[in-house]
Amino acid sequence: MAVGPGPVALVGSGEFLGAMEPVDAGLLEGRPPRAVIIPTAAAREGDARVQYWIDLGRRHYEAIGVEPVPLDVRSRADADDPAVAERVAGAGLVYLSGGDPHHLADTLRASSLWEAVTAAWRAGAALAGCSAGAMALSAGAPPDLLARRRSTGHPPERDGPARSANGLGLLPGLAVIPHFDQITRWRRGALEWFAAWQPPGTTLVGIEEETALVGDGAAWVVQGTGTVWVFDGDARRELGAGDTVTLDASAGA
Repeated sequence: MAVGPGPVALVGSGEFLGAMEPVDAGLLEGRPPRAVIIPTAAAREGDARVQYWIDLGRRHYEAIGVEPVPLDVRSRADADDPAVAERVAGAGLVYLSGGDPHHLADTLRASSLWEAVTAAWRAGAALAGCSAGAMALSAGAPPDLLARRRSTGHPPERDGPARSANGLGLLPGLAVIPHFDQITRWRRGALEWFAAWQPPGTTLVGIEEETALVGDGAAWVVQGTGTVWVFDGDARRELGAGDTVTLDASAGA
């Protein structure tokens, strides 16, 4: 395994599906064929949904000759269990799948498991987050992300408390909008809503489905079938597969 932090993949959607096999293969290149699967973001959706991600991840990695290590972590007690944290050792890739980014971040933050994950990453393991996982690895998500309806018809004030970061902060300089090619179907004005929440000092990035932004915290490359959008005020830049961009993910407020 390489010395120093491994690559990070921020994925718009498609974890453990065939379209993302090349991304996972690249992340695991030169690293132990062992993938730790953390489905914590789906915990509030029930047993069946957590098991869905575990089974999907297991089949996906076994098909490409990689040992899957699913960690059924749903609560803070689970995340602080030393026996669970120990299972991260020897991983070539740690993957945070989709669901609720707030539950994911609140469960892992400052836990034994998160300490083990970040230690493995700093030692060279790759780290990936899809949808909720991508948001949690960066600045987080709007507080009312999963609310059925907004409490007000207006976006949060740009200088108000709702602009606070709430992710795990591994990449505090980025704020990620996953499912970017579909999200406006689910919530009208989604880009403006995310921009109004966007914490100070961050770069807003939209990642389309089955697409990943892979990098080392500064130099990034687009992989997958869709595009990545980078927003800087009123300016926007669209990047396709193979395109590179420099983004300082460490530059938080």
